[in-house]
Amino acid sequence: MNQDTVIKGIESPVTRPARLMDQVENAIRRLHYSRRTGEAYAHWIKRFIVWSGKRHPATLGEPEVSAFLSHLACDRNVAAATQNQTLAALLFLYKQVLGRDLSWLDGMVRAKRPVRLPVVLSPLEAESLLAQLKGVHALMAGLLYGSGLRLMECLRLRVKDMDFAYRQILVRDGKGEKDRVTMLPERLVQTLHAQFGEAKRLHAIDLREGYGEVHLPYALARKYPRAGYEWAWQYVFPSQLRSVDPDDGKIRRHHIHDSVLHRALKQAAASAGLTKPVSAHVLRHSFATHLLQSGYDIRTAQELLGHSDVSTTMIYTHVLNRGGRGVASPLDSVAQPRVEQRHAAYGVPAGAAAGL
Repeated sequence: MNQDTVIKGIESPVTRPARLMDQVENAIRRLHYSRRTGEAYAHWIKRFIVWSGKRHPATLGEPEVSAFLSHLACDRNVAAATQNQTLAALLFLYKQVLGRDLSWLDGMVRAKRPVRLPVVLSPLEAESLLAQLKGVHALMAGLLYGSGLRLMECLRLRVKDMDFAYRQILVRDGKGEKDRVTMLPERLVQTLHAQFGEAKRLHAIDLREGYGEVHLPYALARKYPRAGYEWAWQYVFPSQLRSVDPDDGKIRRHHIHDSVLHRALKQAAASAGLTKPVSAHVLRHSFATHLLQSGYDIRTAQELLGHSDVSTTMIYTHVLNRGGRGVASPLDSVAQPRVEQRHAAYGVPAGAAAGL
């Protein structure tokens, strides 16, 4: 038998080691990494294995890892962020999956990411953009700009996370698995109540047709078997269609896909005539910048944004340094009076030179 081992006349199944990528997936779940982080890590681990001629990573070492990172930088010309993500994926592979504490991997120099300032809309541009959006798209964009939510934080909002009495939103399991509280704009309250009505209508249809169980994080579904059917746990922005949950194969109604708002924002920016690149995160950047411009302190902005380090929030102060760090241009302070004096010397009327 090729699958069973016979010991003293008793057939006993052979315990086969799990496939490497299955081990990777199990480690990702064990450490509660987000789905997107897990997908990114699995992608770069597979790329590393294919690049090495499909050799097992346990047989590879520092030369191969360094050569692979150099290949990405020199041959593939990937960004510094991509190189660092690849290094993080390989660190995860060797430490968490293969159980090898490699000091040389910890000491590898990470690529230096270029310092880039965030794209920020002016208040007028933000108003013009939001005016082009309708329905659920306008509501989601309003939460991104009005509450400083990340896109996936907005899409994953549950009914119980909205506190209308205190006009606040509880963001659960944000980036870094941190909870935080941010404001609920008064302007969106009525629209949110209407969205709740639509979500409740879809939930009632699901229950009537034998569905209605929403995906619950971690082991809550095992601890509270009926919680997934409760109204409080339903998504604020449910999808119009039910789909198969990749985690357990059950048919559920998930939240709206992120690509829906991406497309809507792109179309709205074009309709508004904006030349700046517009995305969901640009609205969050604009929220942070306009908050500081309104006089709120940096610590308040940090808490509302959910930044673990205030240095991350500090990047939004760049807009407050108006006119090249607040320095007046010599052209504005010196040249203009001289031009006016020269015109006066030749008898040119004060307003006549304006059209030149």
